[in-house]
Amino acid sequence: MASYVFTLSSPQETEKFGNALGVNASPGDVFCLDGDLGAGKTTLSQAIARGLQVPADCYVTSPSFAILHEYPGRIPMYHMDFYRLSDSTEVIDLGFEEYFYLLGLTVIEWSKRAEDILPTDRLGLFIEMGPNDSRRVTCSFSDEKWHARIQEILSESGLQYEILEK
Repeated sequence: MASYVFTLSSPQETEKFGNALGVNASPGDVFCLDGDLGAGKTTLSQAIARGLQVPADCYVTSPSFAILHEYPGRIPMYHMDFYRLSDSTEVIDLGFEEYFYLLGLTVIEWSKRAEDILPTDRLGLFIEMGPNDSRRVTCSFSDEKWHARIQEILSESGLQYEILEK
């Protein structure tokens, strides 16, 4: 598994990175956002939605209580939040794993709660709070297609990054 690590030093950099993720998203992609409460998972999801051309009148909110929100865009965005779920059994019982294989982009907050049923070619984004409202982001992936895609996305965002091999 490979990882790219970088810092988002401002809300503007988070917006640029999220927008680039949305612009470059392909049908069937799965983005898994994890990190502490308040780390910026929903903020990043909102920026991804703008990159997907989700209409401005569709306000992207955390689906913590609904668990799933669907938004129209260049491709549909299936925004999930597994915070209130205990494990993958609940995801399966609700039928949400079917969304992982549709022709939209699936963005999952708190994805670790169902890690055992997630597609292997997903993009993992672990967000940690840093000093002065910065965020440290670790992008992890096991599928080779993500190497070039992530480098392109980070280049478009103008972010400096470090490549870690695990």
